[in-house]
Amino acid sequence: MSPQEIYEKLKKDFGDLVTELVDVPQTDPYIRVQPSAVFDICHSLRDDAGLEFDYLMSLSGTDLGEQLGVVYHLYSMHHRHKIVIKTEVSKENPLVPSVERLWRSADWHEREAWDLLGIRFDGHHNHIRILLPYDWEGHPLRKDYQAPETYHGMKVS
Repeated sequence: MSPQEIYEKLKKDFGDLVTELVDVPQTDPYIRVQPSAVFDICHSLRDDAGLEFDYLMSLSGTDLGEQLGVVYHLYSMHHRHKIVIKTEVSKENPLVPSVERLWRSADWHEREAWDLLGIRFDGHHNHIRILLPYDWEGHPLRKDYQAPETYHGMKVS
C-alpha cells in the first residue's frame, strides 16, 4: 500500500486527528497525527488486515525548538510496506500515549525518549531512566539543557 493510500485510510477512520501526509523526494514519507490519537492510530496500523504494521523499527524523540517530537518508523512484514508517523507535543506538557502494549520493542525506545528529552509516555509499565542515573536532573538532549558542573562531587563537563 502506498503512503497516500495509508494516509487516506487513516484520514477516513480518524478525521482531523490525522493532520497531513508529507511525501517529498529524498525523505521517508510521513503522516503527522495528533498526540492524543497516537495509540489508537498505531493500534489500527498494527491490526488492520490491509496494513498489518507488525514491526516497530524505531521510535525516536527529538527537540524541535518550541516543541518535542516523537517519530515512529513502522514496517509490515506481510505486505512489505513502511510508513513513518510523527507527532508533536509541548515542552510544558510532553505527554504521548505509550505504544508499548502494541510493540514490546517500544519499551526501551520510550524510556530513552523520556530519559534524554523528558517525553512522558502515558501507560508505560516502567517509566524510569534507562541511560542516566535515576537521580539525574534534567534531560540532556533538550536544546535548552544546562549540564550541571558536578554530579555527586564528580566534575561533569
